[in-house]
Amino acid sequence: MSLLGMSDEGDDDVARIDRYMLSQLLVLFGFFSLILVLIYWINRAVRMFDRLIADGQSAWVFLELTSLSLPGLIGIVLPLSAFVAAVYVTNRMSSESELTVVQATGYSPFRLARPVVYFGLIVAAMMSVLTHFLVPMSSERLALRSDEISQNMTARLLTPGEFLSPSDDVTFYIREITPAGEMLDIFISEATDPKRRVTYTASRAYLIRTDNGPQLVMVNGLAQNLNLLTNRLTTTGFEDFAYDVGALISDTGVQPRSVAGMSTWALLNPTQQAMEDTGQTRDQLIVRGHDRFGQAFLGFVAGLVGFSALIAGGFSRFGLWRNIMLAVGLVIVLKILESTGASIARNNAALWPFVYLAGFGGTAISTLLLWVASRPYIFKQRPKPLDMAVGT
Repeated sequence: MSLLGMSDEGDDDVARIDRYMLSQLLVLFGFFSLILVLIYWINRAVRMFDRLIADGQSAWVFLELTSLSLPGLIGIVLPLSAFVAAVYVTNRMSSESELTVVQATGYSPFRLARPVVYFGLIVAAMMSVLTHFLVPMSSERLALRSDEISQNMTARLLTPGEFLSPSDDVTFYIREITPAGEMLDIFISEATDPKRRVTYTASRAYLIRTDNGPQLVMVNGLAQNLNLLTNRLTTTGFEDFAYDVGALISDTGVQPRSVAGMSTWALLNPTQQAMEDTGQTRDQLIVRGHDRFGQAFLGFVAGLVGFSALIAGGFSRFGLWRNIMLAVGLVIVLKILESTGASIARNNAALWPFVYLAGFGGTAISTLLLWVASRPYIFKQRPKPLDMAVGT
């Protein structure tokens, strides 16, 4: 589909131009989003796969956790995809002289930016759904599943038939674990004290959870204490003995509540309980709530900045590479503004409007570039009266 074959039919052509540009932007936006999400997802999935498989987790757990991380990855990728799509579509339409034809019919740069604005609103709506709903829900679920997995002793430590070393000073072995959870033939060698080595053996053991962390209760066993200084061995039989395995399995108990899993309303109206659960102050939570709106705003301006940077260059038979480099530089500026604004707001929560610095900055930059594009001769030197007289 091309604009060069369009006829002049008034309002119908106006709507057709908007639909044409918007469809091109959305198609390329979907393509680049898919590619970037796959790249980010594969990079994260590889690291997560190594950790989960090393902990004895199944492939289903791996797929579940990586799926729960997707909304957060998509939220990172969408503004970048919007920018790349806008730059690609604008560059292609310029190289094929479509923009030149449309501008020759009287369309100003501001008028040409209308479908890009619609595109930005669609991206902002998608970002809003992600940041306000999908990301908090997936983050909350991911935190719960991660906590459940960290407490799964069988997967992380109690693997039957293998000698395991959860730390440099401890060796752990279990011959078998019954379906009821009973452990048979336990062996624990502990050398945390450089002066002695302690070995525990038991015919049966059970894992129980207490207020002080998980405890391994061994039944009908023997404790052998070897004094390395005197080389003397003492043995003690026991009917039941509780061994603290909390340090070995890194069970930290109740984890602080995840701020990412809280709803936007809860962040903007924090309760005392929420502040205690997250360990954050009221102002810090409010800043995090506004940051979600700022992310959606950034999704709106990303494509607009890319389009404005290229349209300001006008038509050139040598291409728009200088303007593409300008657009890339402006994206870097936006990221600097984003990080600077977030840093200011987090250091002083009363300055939370700085969270929107990148959004407003991108809007101002785009408006300035479109204004320059509508006045192509503003930076060109006008001929002097003497030169005009000589030319005549």
